[in-house]
Amino acid sequence: MREVAVNFNPFLKPWLAPQPNNVAGKGVIEKPGETENLIWQTRKAEPTQYENDFGDALEKVFEAGALELQEVVDGLNGIGFRTPEGNAWNAERLAAEFRLLAE
Repeated sequence: MREVAVNFNPFLKPWLAPQPNNVAGKGVIEKPGETENLIWQTRKAEPTQYENDFGDALEKVFEAGALELQEVVDGLNGIGFRTPEGNAWNAERLAAEFRLLAE
């Protein structure tokens, strides 16, 4: 039997161009070119180095499996990430920091 090399997948389904859905704007977040995109749409200012470091620390803690507030506190203290004042975290201080950063 002779083998024939092909440069395509003969079993690939044909591509169909997406069809717009015009039902009450369904599927449309904004019309391109008609909405002003602001750089900091949900923030008062660019993140500080502390905020970036805090986010990185939280990612590590969540990746390690923390789900509850006390687990996050223990995780931050475990990796040595301190409050802006240099103290160890507790649940009340962490909740206050989340409220402050959410403003």
